[in-house]
Amino acid sequence: MTIENYNFKGHRAFVRVDFNVPMDDDFNITDDTRIRAAMPTLRHIIAQGGRLIIASHMGRPKKNPDPKYSLKYILPRVSELLGVEVKFADDCNKADELCASLKDGEAVLLENLRFYAEEEGKPRGLAEDASDDEKAAAKKAIKAAQKEFAKHLASYADCYVNDAFGTAHRKHASTAVIADSFDKDNKMFGFLMDKEVKAVETVMSKTVRPFTAIMGGSKVSTKIDIIENLLTKVDNLIIGGAMTYTFIKAQGGMIGNSLCEEDKLDLAIDIMKKAEQNNVKLYLAVDNVIADKFDNDAHRQTVEIHNIPSGWLGMDIGEMSERIFADVIKKSKTILWNGPAGVFEMENFAHGSKAIAQAIADATAMGAYSLVGGGDSVACINKFGLADKVSYVSTGGGALLEAIEGKVLPGIAAINE
Repeated sequence: MTIENYNFKGHRAFVRVDFNVPMDDDFNITDDTRIRAAMPTLRHIIAQGGRLIIASHMGRPKKNPDPKYSLKYILPRVSELLGVEVKFADDCNKADELCASLKDGEAVLLENLRFYAEEEGKPRGLAEDASDDEKAAAKKAIKAAQKEFAKHLASYADCYVNDAFGTAHRKHASTAVIADSFDKDNKMFGFLMDKEVKAVETVMSKTVRPFTAIMGGSKVSTKIDIIENLLTKVDNLIIGGAMTYTFIKAQGGMIGNSLCEEDKLDLAIDIMKKAEQNNVKLYLAVDNVIADKFDNDAHRQTVEIHNIPSGWLGMDIGEMSERIFADVIKKSKTILWNGPAGVFEMENFAHGSKAIAQAIADATAMGAYSLVGGGDSVACINKFGLADKVSYVSTGGGALLEAIEGKVLPGIAAINE
């Protein structure tokens, strides 16, 4: 079943979205991208005369409730974008009457699902010195409670729509367990989720070669599973960001005060060996822009990547590296970008990331399929105004990374099964 061929007229639809948006100290939304991304699904259901029950989490509340994580602050924006006055259920577990009273074309937003420990299925308030038996008993109890919580949420609706790719890697009550309460003809992906799944499939399973992955970030350790999976898929792997210096030091280079995982030098060597064994061309920067302190206004210079003087640290790739990387990217037909090339948040060290973003946009214009994902990469592509110049910008952070690792995502499996 897909959202396009389901008749929502007169049906109550429980739609799990990801409205976990950033807000300032005055509870003003600073980036409504995730809310806007879910609107095609929500508008489609309303337009058909469906009765819309919108559910999401916000942040990581440690108590029930935690007012600073209330979804009431986003209600005006949701109503504005949806074009209807959305009602609000101030307790997601006590919304039976409100959901039952919905008329065709009406909508309600449930309060933060994570105000209940049952949503995540993790015990709260367990003493630090709890015994193993106590921990096991608490875990068993919360899992049982999670199933009941999911059944209660499901009782609000006639059908279930998962449009929250950002949480698809979590087996939470509202993202996976709830699907067990609906038969295959009454559970489906929303438009956003469908796009995300197809984007990952296009890159990982329907690859047109050459396939190039650009992996950035600060630590090799957080990307090792992704890198190892990619080494069996890609033709070219470009390593960027601060984790570059772990590879450089592993080769015997001088990296000054650059960030480095000293305990991962052998791992870096192992990755380079595996790349060679799999006929993957692994690219590291050959030059970089360094600074005498971690500051946009620091003194800076461009040096050869293996010869960073003591007291200086790498902050961005240099122009020669930009040209090498851009040449590889522009010759590619499938491109995955996860992680910037440098400290792009600082204007003086954003040039390398911008060059990569532009090269991906150029390759896309020449027919390549490009997927950009991960918080920093998405921030990059948006900052440089190139989001509409690539094939797809993913809303998923951890979910996308786990999909790239080759893991089965519970939120997807729950619908497909």
